[in-house]
Amino acid sequence: MNRQQQMQQWLSEQLTTINPSAGAGFKVESASEDASFRSYHRVTQGNKTWVLMDAPPSHEDCAPFIEIQKLLFENEVCVPEIIAQDLSLGFLLLSDLGSTLLLGELNDNNADDLYGKACDQIHLMQSITSNASNLPAYDEALLTTEMNLFNEWFIDRHLGVTLTDNEQATVSAVQQLLIDNALSQPQTFVHRDFHSRNLMPQVSGQMAVIDFQDAVYGPLTYDLVSLYKDCYIAWPEDQVYQWVDSFRHEYNQKHQSNHDQATFLKWFDLMGAQRHMKAIGIFCRLNYRDGKKHYLYDIPRTMKHLQITCLAYPELADFNRLLDKIQPRFQIA
Repeated sequence: MNRQQQMQQWLSEQLTTINPSAGAGFKVESASEDASFRSYHRVTQGNKTWVLMDAPPSHEDCAPFIEIQKLLFENEVCVPEIIAQDLSLGFLLLSDLGSTLLLGELNDNNADDLYGKACDQIHLMQSITSNASNLPAYDEALLTTEMNLFNEWFIDRHLGVTLTDNEQATVSAVQQLLIDNALSQPQTFVHRDFHSRNLMPQVSGQMAVIDFQDAVYGPLTYDLVSLYKDCYIAWPEDQVYQWVDSFRHEYNQKHQSNHDQATFLKWFDLMGAQRHMKAIGIFCRLNYRDGKKHYLYDIPRTMKHLQITCLAYPELADFNRLLDKIQPRFQIA
Protein backbone atom coordinates (compact mmCIF):
# COMPACT_ATOMS: atom_id res chain seq x y z
CA MET A 1 0.00 0.00 0.00
CA ASN A 2 1.48 3.34 -1.02
CA ARG A 3 1.42 6.54 1.06
CA GLN A 4 -1.64 7.94 -0.70
CA GLN A 5 -3.60 4.76 -0.10
CA GLN A 6 -2.52 4.69 3.55
CA MET A 7 -3.75 8.27 3.93
CA GLN A 8 -7.12 7.57 2.35
CA GLN A 9 -7.69 4.45 4.44
CA TRP A 10 -6.69 6.14 7.70
CA LEU A 11 -8.87 9.17 7.03
CA SER A 12 -11.83 6.96 6.17
CA GLU A 13 -11.47 5.17 9.50
CA GLN A 14 -11.11 8.39 11.50
CA LEU A 15 -13.95 10.29 9.81
CA THR A 16 -16.34 7.39 10.30
CA THR A 17 -15.86 7.94 14.03
CA ILE A 18 -15.57 11.74 14.06
CA ASN A 19 -18.36 12.61 11.64
CA PRO A 20 -20.51 9.47 11.23
CA SER A 21 -23.59 11.29 9.94
CA ALA A 22 -21.75 12.68 6.90
CA GLY A 23 -21.38 9.40 5.04
CA ALA A 24 -18.24 7.89 3.58
CA GLY A 25 -17.26 10.56 1.04
CA PHE A 26 -14.56 13.14 1.70
CA LYS A 27 -12.15 15.24 -0.34
CA VAL A 28 -8.42 15.71 0.24
CA GLU A 29 -6.52 18.66 -1.26
CA SER A 30 -2.93 19.78 -0.76
CA ALA A 31 -2.81 22.65 1.73
CA SER A 32 0.91 23.38 2.08
CA GLU A 33 4.41 22.03 2.51
CA ASP A 34 7.14 23.26 4.81
CA ALA A 35 10.91 23.10 4.99
CA SER A 36 10.85 19.54 6.32
CA PHE A 37 9.44 16.28 4.98
CA ARG A 38 6.02 17.12 6.42
CA SER A 39 3.13 18.09 4.17
CA TYR A 40 -0.38 19.27 4.96
CA HIS A 41 -3.71 18.45 3.33
CA ARG A 42 -7.15 19.99 3.80
CA VAL A 43 -9.80 17.34 4.35
CA THR A 44 -13.41 18.27 3.54
CA GLN A 45 -16.48 16.24 4.41
CA GLY A 46 -19.82 17.96 3.96
CA ASN A 47 -19.52 21.38 5.57
CA LYS A 48 -16.65 20.42 7.87
CA THR A 49 -12.92 20.68 7.27
CA TRP A 50 -9.77 19.48 9.01
CA VAL A 51 -6.06 19.54 8.23
CA LEU A 52 -4.08 16.32 7.89
CA MET A 53 -0.40 16.45 8.76
CA ASP A 54 1.50 13.82 6.79
CA ALA A 55 4.83 13.20 8.51
CA PRO A 56 6.45 10.02 7.14
CA PRO A 57 7.90 8.15 10.16
CA SER A 58 11.11 7.36 8.29
CA HIS A 59 11.86 11.11 8.20
CA GLU A 60 9.74 12.77 10.90
CA ASP A 61 8.71 12.09 14.49
CA CYS A 62 5.25 13.36 15.46
CA ALA A 63 5.82 12.88 19.19
CA PRO A 64 7.40 16.32 19.81
CA PHE A 65 4.52 18.02 17.96
CA ILE A 66 2.00 16.25 20.18
CA GLU A 67 3.92 17.02 23.36
CA ILE A 68 4.41 20.71 22.54
CA GLN A 69 0.83 21.11 21.32
CA LYS A 70 -0.43 19.85 24.69
CA LEU A 71 1.84 22.23 26.59
CA LEU A 72 0.81 25.23 24.49
CA PHE A 73 -2.90 24.38 24.44
CA GLU A 74 -2.98 24.00 28.22
CA ASN A 75 -1.42 27.46 28.54
CA GLU A 76 -3.98 29.11 26.23
CA VAL A 77 -1.67 29.64 23.26
CA CYS A 78 -3.74 29.62 20.07
CA VAL A 79 -2.69 26.36 18.38
CA PRO A 80 -4.55 23.73 16.33
CA GLU A 81 -6.33 20.99 18.24
CA ILE A 82 -5.33 17.38 17.62
CA ILE A 83 -8.45 15.47 16.58
CA ALA A 84 -6.84 12.10 15.81
CA GLN A 85 -3.32 10.70 15.68
CA ASP A 86 -1.30 7.69 14.60
CA LEU A 87 2.41 7.95 15.30
CA SER A 88 3.21 4.63 13.65
CA LEU A 89 1.84 5.94 10.34
CA GLY A 90 2.85 9.55 10.87
CA PHE A 91 -0.64 11.01 10.50
CA LEU A 92 -2.22 13.73 12.63
CA LEU A 93 -5.69 15.15 12.00
CA LEU A 94 -5.85 18.75 13.19
CA SER A 95 -8.49 21.43 13.53
CA ASP A 96 -8.55 23.75 10.51
CA LEU A 97 -7.20 27.23 11.23
CA GLY A 98 -7.86 28.43 7.69
CA SER A 99 -5.36 29.34 5.00
CA THR A 100 -4.51 32.96 5.85
CA LEU A 101 -0.87 33.53 6.80
CA LEU A 102 0.35 36.65 8.58
CA LEU A 103 2.83 37.31 5.77
CA GLY A 104 0.08 37.94 3.24
CA GLU A 105 -1.89 40.25 5.53
CA LEU A 106 0.77 42.63 6.82
CA ASN A 107 0.81 46.23 5.62
CA ASP A 108 1.73 49.65 7.01
CA ASN A 109 -1.78 50.21 8.33
CA ASN A 110 -2.26 46.98 10.29
CA ALA A 111 1.28 45.96 11.28
CA ASP A 112 1.04 47.44 14.80
CA ASP A 113 -2.16 45.52 15.49
CA LEU A 114 -1.14 42.21 13.91
CA TYR A 115 2.31 42.19 15.44
CA GLY A 116 0.76 43.08 18.79
CA LYS A 117 -1.40 39.95 18.55
CA ALA A 118 1.65 37.89 17.63
CA CYS A 119 3.51 39.26 20.66
CA ASP A 120 0.53 38.31 22.85
CA GLN A 121 1.29 34.70 21.89
CA ILE A 122 5.00 35.14 22.69
CA HIS A 123 4.08 36.48 26.12
CA LEU A 124 1.82 33.48 26.71
CA MET A 125 4.59 31.09 25.66
CA GLN A 126 7.13 32.87 27.84
CA SER A 127 4.77 32.65 30.81
CA ILE A 128 4.92 28.84 30.67
CA THR A 129 6.88 27.63 33.68
CA SER A 130 5.60 24.11 34.23
CA ASN A 131 7.51 21.68 31.97
CA ALA A 132 9.16 24.44 29.90
CA SER A 133 12.58 23.72 31.37
CA ASN A 134 12.12 20.06 30.37
CA LEU A 135 12.31 21.04 26.71
CA PRO A 136 15.57 20.45 24.84
CA ALA A 137 18.09 23.09 25.85
CA TYR A 138 19.13 25.71 23.31
CA ASP A 139 22.68 25.17 24.50
CA GLU A 140 26.11 25.83 23.06
CA ALA A 141 26.13 22.57 21.13
CA LEU A 142 22.83 23.27 19.36
CA LEU A 143 23.65 26.92 18.68
CA THR A 144 26.98 25.84 17.17
CA THR A 145 25.41 23.10 15.06
CA GLU A 146 22.96 25.63 13.63
CA MET A 147 25.61 28.21 12.74
CA ASN A 148 27.79 25.55 11.18
CA LEU A 149 25.06 25.15 8.55
CA PHE A 150 26.21 28.59 7.33
CA ASN A 151 29.78 27.34 7.00
CA GLU A 152 28.91 24.05 5.35
CA TRP A 153 26.04 24.94 3.04
CA PHE A 154 26.55 28.65 2.28
CA ILE A 155 30.30 29.24 2.37
CA ASP A 156 31.50 25.80 1.27
CA ARG A 157 28.69 24.57 -0.99
CA HIS A 158 26.89 27.66 -2.29
CA LEU A 159 29.84 30.04 -2.66
CA GLY A 160 32.46 27.32 -3.21
CA VAL A 161 34.89 29.19 -0.93
CA THR A 162 37.59 27.59 1.20
CA LEU A 163 38.45 29.87 4.11
CA THR A 164 42.02 30.50 5.20
CA ASP A 165 42.97 29.68 8.79
CA ASN A 166 42.67 33.37 9.72
CA GLU A 167 39.27 33.66 8.05
CA GLN A 168 38.06 30.53 9.81
CA ALA A 169 39.25 32.02 13.10
CA THR A 170 37.19 35.14 12.36
CA VAL A 171 34.06 33.05 11.80
CA SER A 172 34.70 30.98 14.92
CA ALA A 173 35.20 34.08 17.06
CA VAL A 174 31.93 35.57 15.87
CA GLN A 175 30.09 32.32 16.47
CA GLN A 176 31.40 32.19 20.04
CA LEU A 177 30.33 35.81 20.58
CA LEU A 178 26.82 34.98 19.39
CA ILE A 179 26.67 31.86 21.57
CA ASP A 180 27.74 33.84 24.63
CA ASN A 181 25.07 36.42 23.87
CA ALA A 182 22.37 33.75 23.62
CA LEU A 183 23.37 32.00 26.83
CA SER A 184 23.63 35.27 28.79
CA GLN A 185 19.92 35.99 28.30
CA PRO A 186 17.08 34.80 30.54
CA GLN A 187 16.02 31.36 29.31
CA THR A 188 12.41 30.65 28.42
CA PHE A 189 10.09 28.73 26.10
CA VAL A 190 11.28 29.29 22.50
CA HIS A 191 9.07 28.37 19.53
CA ARG A 192 12.20 28.54 17.36
CA ASP A 193 10.51 29.44 14.05
CA PHE A 194 8.12 32.22 15.05
CA HIS A 195 7.75 34.09 11.76
CA SER A 196 5.07 35.35 9.39
CA ARG A 197 4.62 32.02 7.58
CA ASN A 198 3.94 30.20 10.84
CA LEU A 199 1.37 32.66 12.19
CA MET A 200 -2.27 32.75 11.11
CA PRO A 201 -4.70 35.59 11.92
CA GLN A 202 -8.01 34.18 13.12
CA VAL A 203 -11.57 35.50 12.87
CA SER A 204 -11.60 35.44 16.68
CA GLY A 205 -8.93 38.15 16.69
CA GLN A 206 -6.21 35.86 17.98
CA MET A 207 -2.99 34.99 16.17
CA ALA A 208 -2.73 31.22 15.74
CA VAL A 209 0.69 29.58 16.02
CA ILE A 210 1.78 26.56 13.97
CA ASP A 211 4.99 24.57 13.28
CA PHE A 212 6.00 24.52 16.95
CA GLN A 213 7.41 20.98 17.17
CA ASP A 214 11.04 22.14 17.39
CA ALA A 215 10.48 24.22 20.54
CA VAL A 216 13.36 24.50 23.00
CA TYR A 217 14.27 26.18 26.26
CA GLY A 218 16.42 29.11 25.27
CA PRO A 219 17.10 32.84 24.87
CA LEU A 220 14.45 35.43 25.69
CA THR A 221 14.80 37.38 22.42
CA TYR A 222 14.87 34.47 19.96
CA ASP A 223 11.18 34.39 19.00
CA LEU A 224 11.05 38.17 19.01
CA VAL A 225 13.86 38.45 16.46
CA SER A 226 12.26 35.69 14.37
CA LEU A 227 9.15 37.87 14.22
CA TYR A 228 10.61 41.33 13.68
CA LYS A 229 13.70 40.45 11.63
CA ASP A 230 11.75 37.95 9.57
CA CYS A 231 13.53 36.23 6.68
CA TYR A 232 10.42 36.78 4.53
CA ILE A 233 9.62 40.46 5.15
CA ALA A 234 11.61 43.52 6.26
CA TRP A 235 10.63 46.71 8.07
CA PRO A 236 12.50 50.00 8.70
CA GLU A 237 15.00 49.61 11.52
CA ASP A 238 13.56 52.41 13.64
CA GLN A 239 10.11 50.81 13.46
CA VAL A 240 11.51 47.43 14.47
CA TYR A 241 13.24 48.94 17.50
CA GLN A 242 10.04 50.70 18.57
CA TRP A 243 8.19 47.38 18.49
CA VAL A 244 11.01 45.65 20.36
CA ASP A 245 11.08 48.30 23.07
CA SER A 246 7.32 48.03 23.54
CA PHE A 247 7.78 44.30 24.01
CA ARG A 248 10.57 44.92 26.53
CA HIS A 249 8.35 47.22 28.60
CA GLU A 250 5.54 44.68 28.63
CA TYR A 251 7.91 41.81 29.42
CA ASN A 252 9.40 43.75 32.35
CA GLN A 253 5.92 44.41 33.72
CA LYS A 254 4.78 40.81 33.36
CA HIS A 255 7.92 39.29 34.88
CA GLN A 256 8.84 41.99 37.41
CA SER A 257 12.18 42.39 35.66
CA ASN A 258 14.18 45.48 34.78
CA HIS A 259 15.99 44.75 31.51
CA ASP A 260 17.35 48.05 30.20
CA GLN A 261 16.92 49.17 26.61
CA ALA A 262 20.57 48.99 25.53
CA THR A 263 21.12 45.48 26.87
CA PHE A 264 17.86 44.17 25.48
CA LEU A 265 18.48 45.58 22.00
CA LYS A 266 21.97 44.11 21.89
CA TRP A 267 20.57 40.73 22.95
CA PHE A 268 18.01 41.08 20.17
CA ASP A 269 20.43 42.14 17.43
CA LEU A 270 23.08 39.52 18.13
CA MET A 271 20.43 36.84 18.51
CA GLY A 272 19.27 37.86 15.04
CA ALA A 273 22.78 37.39 13.65
CA GLN A 274 22.85 33.83 14.97
CA ARG A 275 19.41 33.08 13.52
CA HIS A 276 20.21 34.60 10.15
CA MET A 277 23.44 32.61 9.77
CA LYS A 278 21.45 29.48 10.54
CA ALA A 279 18.65 30.44 8.12
CA ILE A 280 21.01 31.18 5.23
CA GLY A 281 22.61 27.77 5.73
CA ILE A 282 19.21 26.08 5.82
CA PHE A 283 18.03 27.86 2.67
CA CYS A 284 21.11 26.57 0.83
CA ARG A 285 20.63 23.05 2.20
CA LEU A 286 16.98 23.07 1.11
CA ASN A 287 18.16 23.89 -2.40
CA TYR A 288 21.08 21.50 -2.77
CA ARG A 289 19.88 18.57 -0.67
CA ASP A 290 16.09 18.76 -1.05
CA GLY A 291 15.65 20.42 -4.45
CA LYS A 292 13.64 23.36 -3.02
CA LYS A 293 15.23 26.10 -5.10
CA HIS A 294 12.75 28.85 -4.16
CA TYR A 295 14.35 29.23 -0.74
CA LEU A 296 17.44 30.72 -2.40
CA TYR A 297 15.40 33.83 -3.17
CA ASP A 298 15.12 34.52 0.57
CA ILE A 299 18.89 34.69 1.07
CA PRO A 300 19.46 38.35 -0.01
CA ARG A 301 16.89 39.67 2.49
CA THR A 302 18.29 37.48 5.24
CA MET A 303 21.86 38.46 4.41
CA LYS A 304 20.85 42.12 4.51
CA HIS A 305 19.50 41.63 8.04
CA LEU A 306 22.82 40.02 9.00
CA GLN A 307 25.04 42.68 7.47
CA ILE A 308 23.04 45.58 8.92
CA THR A 309 23.69 44.06 12.34
CA CYS A 310 27.37 43.58 11.50
CA LEU A 311 27.67 47.26 10.57
CA ALA A 312 26.16 48.30 13.91
CA TYR A 313 28.58 46.38 16.18
CA PRO A 314 32.36 46.88 16.05
CA GLU A 315 32.94 43.34 17.31
CA LEU A 316 31.36 42.08 14.07
CA ALA A 317 33.39 44.31 11.73
CA ASP A 318 35.97 41.68 10.75
CA PHE A 319 33.22 39.20 10.00
CA ASN A 320 31.42 41.77 7.86
CA ARG A 321 34.57 42.45 5.85
CA LEU A 322 34.87 38.71 5.30
CA LEU A 323 31.28 38.54 4.05
CA ASP A 324 31.98 41.38 1.64
CA LYS A 325 35.05 39.56 0.35
CA ILE A 326 33.57 36.10 -0.25
CA GLN A 327 30.13 36.85 -1.66
CA PRO A 328 28.37 39.15 -4.12
CA ARG A 329 27.69 42.40 -2.30
CA PHE A 330 24.18 42.91 -0.97
CA GLN A 331 23.18 46.55 -0.96
CA ILE A 332 22.60 48.01 2.52
CA ALA A 333 19.83 50.60 2.25
